Amino acid sequence: MHPVIILVLAAAWVAAMWLGFTVVFPVLFPATLVVAGAAALGLYYVHACRTLAPSTVKGPSPVAEPEISYRHYLISQVWRDWWTITRTVVPRVWTTASGIVVALTRTLLGGLWGFFTFPLWAALCAGIAAAAIPAAVIGAALTVLYGAVAAIGLAAWLVCVLVLAAVERLFMAYGRILQTCPHPFCYEKIALPVYECPQCGAHHPRLTPGPAGAFRHVCRCGARLPTTVFLGRFRLAAYCPHCQGRLPERIGRVRVEPLPIVGGPAAGKTTFMVLGIRALHARAHSLDGRLTFVEKRHADAYARLIQEFQHGGRPAKTGPELPLATMVDLDLPGRARRILYFFDPAGEHYTGATEVESLRYLDHGEALLFVVDPFALPQVRRSLTTEERVEVDEAAASSEEDPADTLQRVLNELRSRPDKGHQKRVAVVVTKTDLLTGTEIGHLPPDPSEDDLRAWLDGTGLGNAVRALDQTAGEVRYFASGLTTSPCAVADLLIWISGLPPEPRQDDAEPAFEDLPGTAPLRAPWPVRGRDATRVPAGYQAGRWAVLAGLSVLTIATLTGAIVTAATRFHPPSLPTFPPF
Repeated sequence: MHPVIILVLAAAWVAAMWLGFTVVFPVLFPATLVVAGAAALGLYYVHACRTLAPSTVKGPSPVAEPEISYRHYLISQVWRDWWTITRTVVPRVWTTASGIVVALTRTLLGGLWGFFTFPLWAALCAGIAAAAIPAAVIGAALTVLYGAVAAIGLAAWLVCVLVLAAVERLFMAYGRILQTCPHPFCYEKIALPVYECPQCGAHHPRLTPGPAGAFRHVCRCGARLPTTVFLGRFRLAAYCPHCQGRLPERIGRVRVEPLPIVGGPAAGKTTFMVLGIRALHARAHSLDGRLTFVEKRHADAYARLIQEFQHGGRPAKTGPELPLATMVDLDLPGRARRILYFFDPAGEHYTGATEVESLRYLDHGEALLFVVDPFALPQVRRSLTTEERVEVDEAAASSEEDPADTLQRVLNELRSRPDKGHQKRVAVVVTKTDLLTGTEIGHLPPDPSEDDLRAWLDGTGLGNAVRALDQTAGEVRYFASGLTTSPCAVADLLIWISGLPPEPRQDDAEPAFEDLPGTAPLRAPWPVRGRDATRVPAGYQAGRWAVLAGLSVLTIATLTGAIVTAATRFHPPSLPTFPPF
């Protein structure tokens, strides 16, 4: 080639390099940097919208169906969403950028013209490569945004959890709420029942403010369930966590009061329980309150016993199996309410230490009903004449178990408790007093006082048991019971033994036999609300939209800043102005 041509080409190449690196490169490099960075941010935002906007559980970032209830969005799912966006955007940005660089290299450097277009290629490729730095900064800022949203949300969630848990604990402590199982072979104390979802029947063992939510838990079926009693949790069906037995309605809202009825065989325990329920029903009716049975079978059994009493019959002997508590929900307006567990086992369960040990409900209560059959006292039986004994046997069956032995076995079992068997209230009920007053040894005043009954028991061989009760119980009351006993007096005794505040004494009208307690529900069922199981919980949707809103603000701010920076950098300098002549 002619030397002149070579010199011309060399001069052209030098001019192209000088022009490219002094004029083109300073303009094209920052422009490419801004465009590449904005493109990476836009790509991130597009994939964030695709991930966070859908409300279905099968979106780009699927939400796995939980075993029981969904965990709070900010605990786990928010980071799954972040990872889904990140692992999708980063490879996509890398693939796009590398593809553009390869295409530019082939186009701009693929021939002899590459010697002259090198500055253009360098500006474009350097801008694309340098965009990795602001892209990394933006990625870090987005991660910080995720962390900030999660931290703020979790802080608010933690405050709500602590406040709700503290309020519920105060409510339980103030109301002295006791929860126990009434079912045989269990009788366990319950810290938190298992609650059933009214829509799908799933059992929730930890329906409290916690990782699954502060105010509501979302069941796997989408139903929203309350987490505390005062938010409505008592309106759900509850089960014992130990034996899975059904628990009374309103458990957790109303104190359960176990009332063990202690006495030997044929001591009159069932009769006194029926008289007590009838008296409480009369008292509730007179105060515009309500008494209902929890179990329909108990309501039916009570109705049959009332019919037997009406026709002068005797209640059938209690079966040998461990008893299911006769559960009565007592609601007296303006006063504390109670769910009463009447435990009325066969008297044979008190005739041996092993049998008494099986009555685990004795471990939880603070009250005791000690039923004394006066005709089971050896001294009383020896004192009866032949005619009196025949008359008593014809009127009612008598226990063969000495009440002193029965009480001693129960007290021995109670002493194994951490509180050494201390009872706050013990009622000593002397049954069959309508028959006792007809005997010579049973001469008592028409309406015997507690002192009269205590002195009579002391004089008939039960003095040691009376003194043992004085040492065990905070307060002991003595009560004379018979078929003709005033319902008012029986109601007063049971209200006291249940720990309810006393009331002015009044004459309760004895309820008609047709007016029997029913099993009407005392609370409205929890309404089934929530999203369909194919959609994410509302809390998840709100969390995703909060993150997406933050991303939108950050994206707009970044693009606006880039445009303003570029406009300021490349704005032509204004011409100098001169003062007018």
